[in-house]
Amino acid sequence: MADEATRALAGFAAGLAYERIPERVRTHCKNLLLDALACALAGDKGEETHQVSALAAALGQSRECSVIGGDRLTLAGATLLNGYLITAVTMCDVHRATLTHITPEVVPPALAIAERDAVSGRDLLVALAAGCEVTTRIGIGLDFPEFRRRGWHGPGVIGPFGAAAAAGRLLRFDDETMARAFGLAGSQAAGTFAAWGTPTVKFHQCRGALSGLMAALLAQQGFVATREFLTAPDGGLYSTYTNGGRPGDATSGLGERWELEQIALRPWPSASTIQGMITAMFDLTEKHGLSPERVEKVRVSMGKAAMDLHGIFPHYKGKFEALLSTHYAAAIILHDRALTLAQFEPARYEDPKLRRFAAERVEMSVDPSLTGAQAVVKARLTDGSSVTSRCDHPRGSYENPLAPEEVAGKFRTYAKGRLTEARIEEAIAAVSRLEELQSARKLMDLLRTGRQNALSTAA
Repeated sequence: MADEATRALAGFAAGLAYERIPERVRTHCKNLLLDALACALAGDKGEETHQVSALAAALGQSRECSVIGGDRLTLAGATLLNGYLITAVTMCDVHRATLTHITPEVVPPALAIAERDAVSGRDLLVALAAGCEVTTRIGIGLDFPEFRRRGWHGPGVIGPFGAAAAAGRLLRFDDETMARAFGLAGSQAAGTFAAWGTPTVKFHQCRGALSGLMAALLAQQGFVATREFLTAPDGGLYSTYTNGGRPGDATSGLGERWELEQIALRPWPSASTIQGMITAMFDLTEKHGLSPERVEKVRVSMGKAAMDLHGIFPHYKGKFEALLSTHYAAAIILHDRALTLAQFEPARYEDPKLRRFAAERVEMSVDPSLTGAQAVVKARLTDGSSVTSRCDHPRGSYENPLAPEEVAGKFRTYAKGRLTEARIEEAIAAVSRLEELQSARKLMDLLRTGRQNALSTAA
């Protein structure tokens, strides 16, 4: 049936109930939310954040929704800016099968609607699960290699659907309204890898969040849109953006096997595809007590796709290229045995010694047997010996997950100095017991640092 995938996903999102979500999936959704909040608080350090902040403020003057780590903006402005904040410093989640960051699109509109309407934490959790599952499900139906070959970038293309699903679930859409919201989301699907290496790839994500919000709000008004956007033969997502895709994969086991569990978290700021290399580099450095003085050469082997994206910045220019650079990541881990935002401040990445090491003593090679984020790191030592580490599953992946306390540690790291210690611990507790929160406004009040930051009476 031409409309099977769209309608099946719409019915799933509209009808999802808390009781149908397994406990492990609820826990992962809470981890995704807390990680997104940590990234957003760190996003204040993004080089372009002030520019997106100005755009968000220009969208209107009402103040009904909170900016994470900021004040208040319009529903649209808060959605756009929070989406950018989550991705601003390149350490948010990633669905590796589609190279798509999920929370920058799904979390902001869900938080905005939940705060505006004083929605319960339980309903917010269900909406997040619906949005994340819809985004990843549509993604695995794409035939991603073909989608990528055509140059499309996932967040701006499939992200609007998940944003619409999360917002629509909070607005209590029925199946038909949700399907129309998906049609409106698909009509805004855009973003290509022509933007790679520039901040525009991050704009794809926050724009995807805003597109999904607009789709849901317009569908709420009864606006007419196709209810079979994914598989429409003329202009549908799967027939136009790829080669027809695999719509059956998008719906197979829906509600039984949860694709959102494959969304990986990033313990370190740096590009998602080099998290395997970073994991291997830390393992190698810690196991053998390596220092720059002991290392003559570092050789990093990755798959061709990873190499094409991240092996091209031996002479990185500015913070964003440093965040994308395998050369810089290997060099800084060896020198500092740490990789936080402190390693991406100009005073550190502009260090001449680090620049020389990254350009002259870190070598890259393609290993056709490696795929995704897999990596092998080999260090040739000054005494003539060599040591090697391989990573198949980066830290934070489904196979090598972060524990909730580790995610909380990331939140504490980047909330420090932005929020009081008391608020930090209250926010962590609120997310960990999200089902018990009577109103999402309580959580957003804890996260706001602007002049209207008094706690609301809603619990």
